[in-house]
Amino acid sequence: MGYGVLVCYRHTAIVVHGKQFFFVGEGINNCPPGGTSLGEPDSIVDLGSTEVSLEIFMAYLFSLAESTYRVDTYNLFEHNCNTFSNEVAQFLTGKKIPSYITDLPSEVLSTPFGQALRPLLDSIVINPGGNNITGQR
Repeated sequence: MGYGVLVCYRHTAIVVHGKQFFFVGEGINNCPPGGTSLGEPDSIVDLGSTEVSLEIFMAYLFSLAESTYRVDTYNLFEHNCNTFSNEVAQFLTGKKIPSYITDLPSEVLSTPFGQALRPLLDSIVINPGGNNITGQR
């Protein structure tokens, strides 16, 4: 049985097994699809379906939450919701999320304005709400 896997643009997330999963400064969170304080997504990219069961998927997410996507690893430009969504999409479907999404942080930083704002932007932690999958904040 297949499951839908979607990428929501503005703040990227993966929607699978009836929930939206994302990485923020508080770790890996989930909520109902479109249920963050950021509102409806700007666009949705259908990446296909997956045969990965909920049980296997949650075990994978808990592993990521303890290693690669711990609370202290979040960085707005280098290790963010895009990084997470891309890695999870590949696990679920073997496909990457579109490069126009993953390349956006480096495009911002490549401008003089982005470089000037980087110290301020590095201090920002995006938290659109949701429930932390490990129960930790």
